[in-house]
Parts: sequence; structure tokens; C-alpha cells
Amino acid sequence: MKKQVGQGFTSSHLPVVLDTRVVTGTGGGPDKTILNSPRFLEPMGYRNLCAYLHPPGDPGFETLRRKAEAWNAPLISIPDRGPWDWKVVTSLLETCRRERVAIWHGHDYKSNAVGLLLRRFWPMRLVTTVHGWVKHTRRTPLYYGIDRACLKRYEVVISVSDDLFQNCLDCGVPRELCLLIENAIDTRQFARTVDREEAKRRLGIPANRLLIGAIGRLSEEKGFDLLIAAVDRLLEQGFDVELRIAGEGDQQERLASLIRARGREERIRLVGYQAQTILLYEAMDVFVLSSLREGLPNVVLEAMAMEVPVIATRVAGIPRLIQHGHNGLLIDPGSVPGLTDALVSVLQDGPLRDRLARSGRATIDQNHSFEVRMEKIRAIYDRLLGRDLTSTLTSKAALIS
Repeated sequence: MKKQVGQGFTSSHLPVVLDTRVVTGTGGGPDKTILNSPRFLEPMGYRNLCAYLHPPGDPGFETLRRKAEAWNAPLISIPDRGPWDWKVVTSLLETCRRERVAIWHGHDYKSNAVGLLLRRFWPMRLVTTVHGWVKHTRRTPLYYGIDRACLKRYEVVISVSDDLFQNCLDCGVPRELCLLIENAIDTRQFARTVDREEAKRRLGIPANRLLIGAIGRLSEEKGFDLLIAAVDRLLEQGFDVELRIAGEGDQQERLASLIRARGREERIRLVGYQAQTILLYEAMDVFVLSSLREGLPNVVLEAMAMEVPVIATRVAGIPRLIQHGHNGLLIDPGSVPGLTDALVSVLQDGPLRDRLARSGRATIDQNHSFEVRMEKIRAIYDRLLGRDLTSTLTSKAALIS
């Protein structure tokens, strides 16, 4: 049976939103937002497709494809051989015409630039989300320049944190075009199902050992070297702790070398990319974000939703999310002593861990559920297309047969 949405409309008659993103490997935090969006947007009255520009033959894209299938996200593969590959432009133009795209939603400098170009050949409204530039390379200034030029020509510019919102204003985007819509997660997906002891048993961790966890791309800006140094100090002080870091990236060998140099292979582990992170969260006694630069990372929201106490650096949108001592602890970025002291405070105080865990979950339920975020996105699309919700589709009218 075909999915029926609202007042006699089928999914094939809905306005089409095309989310576009450049990705390598298994992606990152923005993909959790992009690939989760279609299953929320269709009951709200939009057909949502996800077009990913990726290097041909990149094995990481298959991981993203499987994730998209699990989340019922229509994923379009666009092979991208570099900045001068004009087949990317023609492929996306064909997609826009074939799918009759009504709204182009870019998520990075290249998709923003291509959207502006394609609008000359296909009429559509332009929206972009600014997730933040955290990985700096020699080309970063060029990418910044392209993005600054593009953002000023978009109709709606969404920022996921207040610092990115200010950055958009500083680069000349009119205030009336800027919106702050923070990241959010599916609170039904990220909910504890087993207790911490059982989760540790399934992962082969002694029940009385305190587990410190971290998840993210293994790159310089994440500060995992600082976290490794802090946990090494805890082990020197006699704490029965273990650190597991999930993720992959260009810093993997360097981080592995740091662990080997300290002789901590049994207690500090790089566990690689994890398609499913729920069990790891369930086993954690504390989650650490040691980043030097960030936007508003989904992993912090996930940890809080999973009732894991959070220690995070005071960067970007984090202080807006975490109230120190209430729903997490904040530390200065780049400080191993500060991170070590915060870990000691949390690991030695069971009641503090419990209080931070409860308050963290409450924060997510109240302010960062994916349903609430997507209602805000839907309202943007409705306004751009001039849709009258009283006579068209609403999320409350969604029917599935």
C-alpha cells in the first residue's frame, strides 16, 4: 500500500525538499539530522530526498547508504571527483527536474554554491543550514570565502548554535534571513533500555569499573589526545577506569601511538566506527566532549538523552545547552588538568552522576526533541511556498495505510 498523507494527498503529490551535502567516509553529525528528516517531514506534508556528493568508490558511503535505509531516507548518490567535476552540476540539475524539487536545502559551501547556480535553470527556493567549520585545512579559508559569498544570497540561513548565528550576521547575512534552530535528536530512539551493569557485561567490561566514553571523528579539533592524557593521569592515581573512543579519522594512528606509548592498550581503546552506539552510551558512567571547536554536536545531545553525565568544553553552542553543575559540567578547552579534575569530581560522586543524568534527559525532552525541530523546519518551508496549513497537509492529519 502507498503511504497516504493528510487530505487525500499521496507522497508523490507532496512538495519536494532536496537536502544536499558533500561527504567523505561515514560522514558526521549533520548526517544524523539530514537522514532522519524524511521520515518526520512526510507526515508534515513534504517529500524529502537526500542527495550526497561523495568520492566515487568511497567505502564509507555504503555505511551511509545502510543508515539511510534503516531510517527510510531516500538517498541519491552523486559521484564527486573534485571541484572541477561538472558532472556533479548536471546530475543535480537532472535530479531537480526529474523530482520537481521545490526547495533546495544546502548543508555546506559546495552544495550552497551549486544551489545558487542551479536556480538559474530550475525554479526553487533556497535554504541552507550552517553546521560550522571545525576541521581546518589549508583550503579552509577558500571554503569560508565561498560560503560567505553564497550565504548572503540564500533566502533562509539556519544556524545550529548561537555563535554560528553571529558569524552569519558578521559575514553580511541580513538578520531577517537568519534563524537559530539548534540540533535535536529522536528521543524515542535514544532512550535507555538496559541498566549500566548489563550494558557493561555485554561489552565485556567489569561491572565495578567506571567507563568513560567519547564518540566522534578522530581529528585534531576533537581533542582526543587531551582526553587520553587525562585518563592516563586517572590510571596513575589508581582509579579503576576505562576509556573507549568510537569513531574513525585521520588522527587514528597518532592517537593509537599515544596509547601505546603510555602502555594503556588494555584501558584506553579506540573501538572504530560504530553504526549502533546505544549500547556504548548505556554502559558509560560519563561522556566527555573534549573538542577545541564545535557547533552543537549531536553526540552530546545523545549522551544526555541516554542519561549519561556529560563533561564538555566551553565552545560554541555548548554553554547554551549545558548549565554547569545542573545538567553537566563545563571545562575550558585545551586543559588536561581541568578535564582531569572534572572527571575526578564526577567519578567520585555517585549522587552527582545521577543528578546530572536526570537533568540531562529532562533538558533534551524539553528543548531538543527532533519532532519539535522539524516542526520549525516545516514552518520555514510553508512560509517560502505560501502554504495554508488550514487547508493543506499538517502533521496531525497524517495517516498511514
